[in-house]
Amino acid sequence: MKHAIVIGGTRGIGAGIADELRRKGWRVTTTGVGADEVSTYAAKHPEDASEQLDVRDTQAVKAFFDRIEKLDGLVNCAGILARGAEYEIETFETVIDINLTGTMRCCLAAQPLLAASGGSIVNTASMLSFFGGPLVPAYSASKGGVAQLTKALAGKWASDGIRVNAVAPGWIETEMTEALRADQTRNQPILGRTPLDRWGKPAEVGALVSWLLSEEATFVTGAIYPVDGGYSAM
Repeated sequence: MKHAIVIGGTRGIGAGIADELRRKGWRVTTTGVGADEVSTYAAKHPEDASEQLDVRDTQAVKAFFDRIEKLDGLVNCAGILARGAEYEIETFETVIDINLTGTMRCCLAAQPLLAASGGSIVNTASMLSFFGGPLVPAYSASKGGVAQLTKALAGKWASDGIRVNAVAPGWIETEMTEALRADQTRNQPILGRTPLDRWGKPAEVGALVSWLLSEEATFVTGAIYPVDGGYSAM
């Protein structure tokens, strides 16, 4: 059975990805930053291994991957946004550290395992990898960085047999977007720009991730795939 790690897989889009990988027959390990979050997820999914991990902690990330014996797929889905507070430099730095540098920490730590197995990586970019978000400058910058990091690693590690791709979710039904969905003055413009006229589901992101990790995508690397109902095409 192939083994995938979903960093940030205990909630939101990450949990949807973990669910889809499990459904496709993968053995899944998930991480989350909070002890309560991890224990709640573990109680619902005892078949998964779940651990607490702060992707800002280089030594903790290294120690986590050092305990892994075999790895076929890495999904980087840890991320935060802080809206207007991102114009404060300390908050800006925190968002970049988690979303972008944290992704790099995990990729570097997983590289030897993935080279040994011929595995692959899927990073989580965003529709804001393609255009700016005035309320979230750090999130926008970090997700633009994730897209470019994905391309750089795809080129660097192709000779190791490692493919590196990214998904770029749009408006997805998660805890993070609950308030937006409930506010019709904000919800309607989003739906009005989305050709499919609805919010996406975490499982729909997971379906693409599972394909990118599969043997069906062996000639795909360095690609950034929107999963946004057509929002970024408008």
